[in-house]
Amino acid sequence: MLWTSLLLSSSSFVGGIYASRPGIHRRLLDTRDIPNPEKYNTTYWFNQLIDHANPSLGTFKQRYFFSGEFYEPDFWHHLTPNNSIVSLVAQATTGASIVLEHRFFGQSNPYPDLSEQSLKYLTLQQNIDDMVYLAQNIVLPMEGGDSVGPDKAPWILFGGSYPGAVVNWAGYQRPEIFHAGYASSAVVEAIEDFWQYGDAVRTRMPANCSSDFQAVISHVDEVFSSDDDLAIQALKETFGMGNVTYVDDVANRLSQPMGLWQELQPASGPNQPFYEFCDLLEVWEVDGKNTSAPENGWGLDHALEAFGSWMREQNPSISDADISSHDDTLPQYRNISVDNQDRSWNWMICNEFGWFQTGAPEGHPTIISRFVDLEFSKRSACQMYFPNTFDDKLMSAYPAVDAINTKFGGWNVHVDRVFFANGLNDPWIDATVSSRSIDFPSTSLTPVFLGKGSHTSDTIVVNADVEPTIAYIQEQAVAYMLAWLADWTQVGE
Repeated sequence: MLWTSLLLSSSSFVGGIYASRPGIHRRLLDTRDIPNPEKYNTTYWFNQLIDHANPSLGTFKQRYFFSGEFYEPDFWHHLTPNNSIVSLVAQATTGASIVLEHRFFGQSNPYPDLSEQSLKYLTLQQNIDDMVYLAQNIVLPMEGGDSVGPDKAPWILFGGSYPGAVVNWAGYQRPEIFHAGYASSAVVEAIEDFWQYGDAVRTRMPANCSSDFQAVISHVDEVFSSDDDLAIQALKETFGMGNVTYVDDVANRLSQPMGLWQELQPASGPNQPFYEFCDLLEVWEVDGKNTSAPENGWGLDHALEAFGSWMREQNPSISDADISSHDDTLPQYRNISVDNQDRSWNWMICNEFGWFQTGAPEGHPTIISRFVDLEFSKRSACQMYFPNTFDDKLMSAYPAVDAINTKFGGWNVHVDRVFFANGLNDPWIDATVSSRSIDFPSTSLTPVFLGKGSHTSDTIVVNADVEPTIAYIQEQAVAYMLAWLADWTQVGE
């Protein structure tokens, strides 16, 4: 499910929208998407417009959760540890918070299915308009809950990943609604061919593991590009995919470790699945002792055997029915039932954002196969799921990344009172304002902080216990929010 969270504080100190991360393409959603999930044990529903450009279409029930855990009308709480950046700011400002479900995710659906006809109303603009309409019209289940509009309290928008970008985009478009924002791992630049995703992992992962990963992928691309059917079949079987017909589907599956890298968090310790994968490749028994490979790895022979063993263990029985990007009759492509986050997210990236994680250009090192190119990505994510919207003749026109970047500014927009927090180990870093491709200045009104975390690590409070740079980011975020709130003036004052 995909959530947007909102914070409102006592009196006129602070109000806000907190947007949790969806992750993007490679993601695993969990309770980190909801601050203090145990506090949000009552479900509420808001009458949201189906189409903000045509209110005559009516409304649908949009789910949200609410907590007044920190709400105090007369005094400010002392800052105490909790589980999310949302909680830290809520406590510091005695705020009440809302968690709002994104349209067409989970139980918040304008229509009873996720057909292409229904999904016409799933856009970035509709999402921003949902938050604006809610801020202007919601009546909260608390004392004074009918007087919390943006004209009576400053609203702060928080988010990580795609919702982090929404912080910047919404602040740019509707500054009179959102007074400030916290944007974690915010992918503010829509990028069609996002090969930099894999490159960011390649350059930050352990050097020996990176070298051997590159060697395996280079070998795979060489064999799969040949006319040697026996060698191709043998290589498929090495990875436990002898029953998979198309080599591009096999090659794509070899990107499986990427999702493990994105999920790394400082507080999770050393025995995380990605490092277990690397240990399998790089720790070898030599003369009776476990020995780590040198910086350039053990080389192709050992790496291929170890990578293949890991893939077979992770995917004990895999076939075309599981991963084919060439058969649009498969159930996963034809399932239009609601609460199918992959289908909803694919609609958004295919239409507006791109961020297709492809192999690096020729001549550049890569740990994603070059068989995973734009053609493959658009076919597997777009044409298979939405054949009536995307076909071969139209695919060059989608996604509309130029239109999104033009409308919302991408890397080129500086929105006052937006706090950016990014992680050095985030594979999404090259779509954020900390991209290696740009020089985005950090200012007092648009500060940019870069910590030693991964994707949205700064939003999780326990990460600060083991990583000082994240602790510093969280401390600074609270300080900035308090200072920016002091600048807010109620309408009419």
